[in-house]
Amino acid sequence: MLKIERIVNGNIQENCYIVHNDRYSLIIDPGEDYETIVATIEKTATKPVAVLLTHAHFDHIASLQPIRDLYTIPVYVSPIEKEWLVNPELNLSAGSGNPIVAKAAEELFETGKTYTLGDISFHVVETSGHSPGSVTIVFEDFIVCGDALFKGSIGRTDLYLGSQEQLVQSIRDNILTLPDILPAYPGHGDSTTIGHEKATNPFLK
Repeated sequence: MLKIERIVNGNIQENCYIVHNDRYSLIIDPGEDYETIVATIEKTATKPVAVLLTHAHFDHIASLQPIRDLYTIPVYVSPIEKEWLVNPELNLSAGSGNPIVAKAAEELFETGKTYTLGDISFHVVETSGHSPGSVTIVFEDFIVCGDALFKGSIGRTDLYLGSQEQLVQSIRDNILTLPDILPAYPGHGDSTTIGHEKATNPFLK
């Protein structure tokens, strides 16, 4: 049975998640609170096997490099955003006073492919619109949807290469077609379920 731990990071309150079983863990979207992320991983007493990125905006990758250095693990990201990790202009950190430059990702997601890392299995679906390479990570018992879908809302589309029309369409095609019962864990704010958002989210009417 998979468990999921949420770490709320920094002033932007970005959600980093640790998905784990009794042996292995996956780190999703490591934000700026490096020490809290590491402490949470250590508390699970599991072996981290990879960092998964729903997308490559600065608030989701702020601790990426120190995390991967500490655990010597690969990073997975959409091929569309493979250059964003090394480019502060693309990851939107250039004007922040703390530009983020990480090494390129070791692995590029293939949508529809089933991955098993350690002994944790998942697949990814394309949920572009907030950013062009945004993906949702689909586990058996829940999804991690980054900044695509929020409780009662959807992600911003006024950032570089964003598109509200594209985001709504990708949510309808690739998230709302999943089982209603699945919990959805977003990049900011509280969790929800696919069924609840399908029934109530004003952006998806």
